[in-house]
Amino acid sequence: MCGICGELRFDQSAPDEAALRRMTAKLARRGPDHEGYFNGDVLGFGHRRLAIIDLSAHADQPMVDDELQLVLVFNGTIYNYKELRAELLEMGYTFASEGDSEVILKAFHAWGEHCVQRFYGMFAFAIWNIRSKSLFLARDRFGIKPLYYSLDGTRLRFASTMQALLAGGGVDTQLDPVALHHHFTLHSVVPAPRTVLRGIKKLPPAHTMTFTATGEVMLRRYWALDAMRPDAEISEQDWLAATRTVMTRAVERHRLAADVPVGVLLSGGLDSSLLVGLLADHVDDLLTFSIGFEDVGEEKANEFEYSDLVAEHFNTRHHRFAIPNSEVLARLPEAIAQMSEPMPSYDVVAFYLLSEKVSPHVKVVLAGQGADEVFGGYFWYPRMEAECGTPLERFAQHYFDRDHAEYLEMMAPAYHVDDVTSAWVSEELARPHADEFLDQVFRMDVTALMVDDPVKRVDNMPMSWGLEARVPFLDHELVELAALMPPSLKLEEDGKFPLKAIARGIIPDAVIDRPKGYFPVPALKYLRGDFLEKMRSILQSEACLKRGLYQRAYVDKLLADPEAHLTRIQGSKLWHLALLEWWLQVNVDSVQNS
Repeated sequence: MCGICGELRFDQSAPDEAALRRMTAKLARRGPDHEGYFNGDVLGFGHRRLAIIDLSAHADQPMVDDELQLVLVFNGTIYNYKELRAELLEMGYTFASEGDSEVILKAFHAWGEHCVQRFYGMFAFAIWNIRSKSLFLARDRFGIKPLYYSLDGTRLRFASTMQALLAGGGVDTQLDPVALHHHFTLHSVVPAPRTVLRGIKKLPPAHTMTFTATGEVMLRRYWALDAMRPDAEISEQDWLAATRTVMTRAVERHRLAADVPVGVLLSGGLDSSLLVGLLADHVDDLLTFSIGFEDVGEEKANEFEYSDLVAEHFNTRHHRFAIPNSEVLARLPEAIAQMSEPMPSYDVVAFYLLSEKVSPHVKVVLAGQGADEVFGGYFWYPRMEAECGTPLERFAQHYFDRDHAEYLEMMAPAYHVDDVTSAWVSEELARPHADEFLDQVFRMDVTALMVDDPVKRVDNMPMSWGLEARVPFLDHELVELAALMPPSLKLEEDGKFPLKAIARGIIPDAVIDRPKGYFPVPALKYLRGDFLEKMRSILQSEACLKRGLYQRAYVDKLLADPEAHLTRIQGSKLWHLALLEWWLQVNVDSVQNS
């Protein structure tokens, strides 16, 4: 797990070394173990390493293969690297290291751009072909690992974070009105390739991009998810048996690909508890970690009752951290500075503070993110299923943060656009190879929406503390299996029935049968006291007024009664507005003013 960046010049001049070093320095927190550079004619790479597999210097990057004339920078983990390495050895390749990075290099030489289809894992990498003077970029199937880029007529720059690209300079920081419409409608999701900044794009998940030295580019999608029933009828018991087999295999993959200890972020919910249960017999002295916050009113802000139960049941070495609300408010600027894109979900700051506490103990943790999207765990799925109307109407009624009319009321006229989000959602839902309405929804969620929420925060926040978070529920074999299941099977017992069924006998029934919880930070949902005054100061600041993004009457309405204005999935609209403005001040204005 690392931070990567690079520059490719199309005008045959040398890369800007000073800019490359600024970009790499901005990635230091992602990779505290080693810093490296490569400079070759028109291409420059920077790399910060977090050593997880093959801890020796042989696995440092940029990795140069003089014989094959290839250079690599890589962020992520290839879980099946040992199997691929054995296959490549049989083909006659030799290796100087024991890790997964060199496997990518040899695999690219052996199989070309199709090598990505052989990888099980999370990855974003770049390979420079010295002979052909071409640059190959790739991103994993679910976008677990980020890859941002800026492109103009003379150069391409790419990096693991937007902040690194901004540090390099020369980025168009104007706001993209289409991206803003997505951001405020889909609770911060901005589908690739857009970001909120016009000058920065992101490589879509499950895509590769190849650049020549003269600026020609080819974008290719290498994987797509089908959501259709198999021809042969499959019984419920067979579905559950298959889920158990594939889930167990996924957890093993994620555990074994490490030369350092692996812990678990244990929220006390079904998903993380099941991970603990599947690991407990294979890991001596398993470390688990939980976090909780102060209650606000009737809203409980920790799930220690359940995480303690699981930790005791499996005799893990458990660590739990209680965070006062005063610390949440004080640390928000730090967390916002580590958000590659603005992320208003309440648990982002929780991940940031938890990762700080966990990183002194382990370098790798497993987390339960993705299970709700893959196995139908959210309350809005059955509501959508019961809704009447077009697929768009059924989806929007229970998911959109605000309708188009409210968006126009909220945003200054300069940022008004057509209802681009409805158009995008309609197109995504209508893609072929999905049997039922909920098949369309689940597929869109796991291939397009989930990338920005929650997957992005699982990268950004832990990596800002040099901690690698792995998500076994996004093993692509498991996701492909779940996509074949009838939606009705997933929605049994209030959702995630296949996971609940295989968890019986593994984890305590009290955890399986409890009401669904979330990673609560209620102080950001119910904005009161110092939190409300901070939001007010952000939205009434000189920078916000000068930016002119929001219509003041709308802002005043939210400030007057913030708890009366929640989204359909119970998010604070006031926090959402303040967070975007705060993110711009911390990450964009600060660079422009430096």
